[in-house]
Amino acid sequence: MPLIAMTREMGSLGMDVARILESELKVPVVYHEMINNLADKMRLRKSHVIRLLGGKANLFERLTADKTSLSIFTADEMLQVASKGAVMRGWGAAHLLRPVKHAICVRICAPFELRDEAQGAITKRHFGIGWQDPEGYDLSLNTERMSVEQCAEEIVQLSRKPDFAETEESRGTLADLALQASIKAALRADPSTRGLSFGVDSAGGRVRLRGIVDTREEWKNATRVVTSVRGVTGVKSELRVTAEIRSPMGE
Repeated sequence: MPLIAMTREMGSLGMDVARILESELKVPVVYHEMINNLADKMRLRKSHVIRLLGGKANLFERLTADKTSLSIFTADEMLQVASKGAVMRGWGAAHLLRPVKHAICVRICAPFELRDEAQGAITKRHFGIGWQDPEGYDLSLNTERMSVEQCAEEIVQLSRKPDFAETEESRGTLADLALQASIKAALRADPSTRGLSFGVDSAGGRVRLRGIVDTREEWKNATRVVTSVRGVTGVKSELRVTAEIRSPMGE
């Protein structure tokens, strides 16, 4: 299924372009649809989550929100939706989907006075990347110079080129990214593993954990949570326990 990752610059007419793509490519436009799930996972009001993602939360809302959880759960929600094909606006989608060869990453821009920096705030805050970096996109379109219809047609034509055809390899890459995101979300949601931080790799359902945990109990909990995630067919834990690591002085 076609997969389009678009920036979300206010005033750029990107939503109008997205609606045409929805009709032409037969895939849904996704933006606010994920808010409800995020709000449930974060145990926050929907309006609170919207303001956090839009960079418009007040000081109290920012201080009482778990930004790490928001980033992890946002990536998980987005990648699960992406696996079914979609036109995705904002959320740092162009950054997260960049490794997927059939995903088309597009920037829809407009004159500076017509837009705001909401997209930049989201991508910088949650993913630490500069949203205006040209290497992050396959195509940049300016609605000051081109009509909405012309912009949409350029994207549709690009989606039909062999370089952006969905393949078994590209589907596998997306599935691996989605599984990794689900694992990180599960670890964050479980009280026994919420504070752990380590690397997660996956290939075809087989998962590798790498890094350091403090105790053998944390090692067991991490393995248990990861094993329970849907789609995981095997777990290889290369996690090392701090207390069991021999120091050079003791050798």
